[in-house]
Amino acid sequence: MMSFHGIIVGAAMFLCIGICHPAVIKMEYYWGRKSWWVWLVAGILLATVSLFIPNQTVSTILGGFAFSSFWGILEMGHQENRVLKGWFPENPKRHAYYESLRRKGKR
Repeated sequence: MMSFHGIIVGAAMFLCIGICHPAVIKMEYYWGRKSWWVWLVAGILLATVSLFIPNQTVSTILGGFAFSSFWGILEMGHQENRVLKGWFPENPKRHAYYESLRRKGKR
């Protein structure tokens, strides 16, 4: 008997990465690194909900999304560094913030 559990979870994680990566970029652009708490709250909520879902596939997918959210916290800092290096555009409204970081030598 074939099990599609792994394929379904794999496809969901592929989708999760496809959603989370651009979301980190946009959040850093508009709100900066200080928006890390959104990823924390999302991760805690998704992890908690996954504990109470009886369907193993859905529970696994929610757990994967939860830990991708926790990973988003780390990526917020990495994204800020990528902006400072010029690899991604900086928000002109936040130019003074980036300049202060550059003067401090943070990169």
